[in-house]
Amino acid sequence: MSKLEEKIEKYTEVSKKLRLGLSADLIRKVTSKLGPSIYNPDAETVSCSDADELKRVRDNFLKGKLGLKKPADELDAAIQDVCEKMGKSNPRKYRALFYALLAKKFGKESVYN
Repeated sequence: MSKLEEKIEKYTEVSKKLRLGLSADLIRKVTSKLGPSIYNPDAETVSCSDADELKRVRDNFLKGKLGLKKPADELDAAIQDVCEKMGKSNPRKYRALFYALLAKKFGKESVYN
């Protein structure tokens, strides 16, 4: 099994455990597009307590990748919703799952087709 397949399997298991409601297909597509960042322990996760990181998620992912034109406060609220859904006390908020939840929340799964 390749390292990428191992990550996809791991993220799929975590998604099921946390009851995130993400399809294995979406997890696979998002993970594949993240490239080498998934192999770096720091880059692999999103820190909901780091305001700078959350701003980057908003600007680079939601506005950049997904092309959303919504007000910053609405995008920030969506990011906080995902933080809560993944569990405030959960220190391993995997970026692939975080991005998949945001894409699903805004109906932008097609970005990964």
